Amino acid sequence: MADLGEPRNTIAVLQKYGFDFKKKFGQNFLIDTHVLEKIVAAADITKDDLVLEIGPGIGTVTQYLCEAAREVVTVEIDKTLIPILTDTTLSMYDNVTIINNDILKVDINALVDEKNGGKPIKVVANLPYYITTPIIMSLLEKHVPVISMTLMVQEEVARRMQAGPGTKDYGALSLAVQYYAEPYIAAFVPPNCFMPRPKVGSAVVNLTLRDKPPVETKDPAFMFKVIKASFAQRRKTLVNGLTNSPELDISKDDATRAVLAMEESCGLKQDPMLRGEKLTLPEFAVLADVLIGE
Repeated sequence: MADLGEPRNTIAVLQKYGFDFKKKFGQNFLIDTHVLEKIVAAADITKDDLVLEIGPGIGTVTQYLCEAAREVVTVEIDKTLIPILTDTTLSMYDNVTIINNDILKVDINALVDEKNGGKPIKVVANLPYYITTPIIMSLLEKHVPVISMTLMVQEEVARRMQAGPGTKDYGALSLAVQYYAEPYIAAFVPPNCFMPRPKVGSAVVNLTLRDKPPVETKDPAFMFKVIKASFAQRRKTLVNGLTNSPELDISKDDATRAVLAMEESCGLKQDPMLRGEKLTLPEFAVLADVLIGE
């Protein structure tokens, strides 16, 4: 097996097929064996696991997953990569299935039923930066049976996922990810580990899915609308953010009363000028429930 984690082997495959990188798909292929090993280790892949891989490229990570997992299903949107994947993985392993599709259009629940008897799977992905958040949130919000997700993402996005209140990286993504999963950054990956080199650093982040959310709220979908409104304009106060949101029909008086009631309920200092970036997930849950009662 030609290890595609070795740059010379990646170059040979690309030249063999005359492959041109497509900017619209945000393609950056890993060329570092140490990083590949860290991905498999962070994902904790075993011979009992079915792994869903998103964005395999030429099969660099796929090869490592096939060695470690019981079975791998890999989803690639770029049809010009399918012949390469067939060469680098399908011809070498009998435990891999290649699907040429947009992951956002794949019925993953049906896939899990068919391939794993409905039992939870593990997800591994090298995500294009431009569509990272939609893919992550789709997997989380659709309640796909997943044990964990191990993702290569832009470093800034990884930091946002595990950020806490009051920090510059804290935002709606932080709260959404932390509602569904426990995130940790397994490795930082410099640009020279990819071909072509991206302009920014990357990180391997592992999301371990929770059995149940860490907070209870009357309407989680409404709570996330409140969270989104609170971070839409970070410099605005929480009251103004709630009042100005096109997704919420809340008057300034109702927003002010709700914020003060939340602060009282949570033992916070009464401050109508409070900003959303200071609130924890439990505090947002209380705020949402108070607003529902307004």
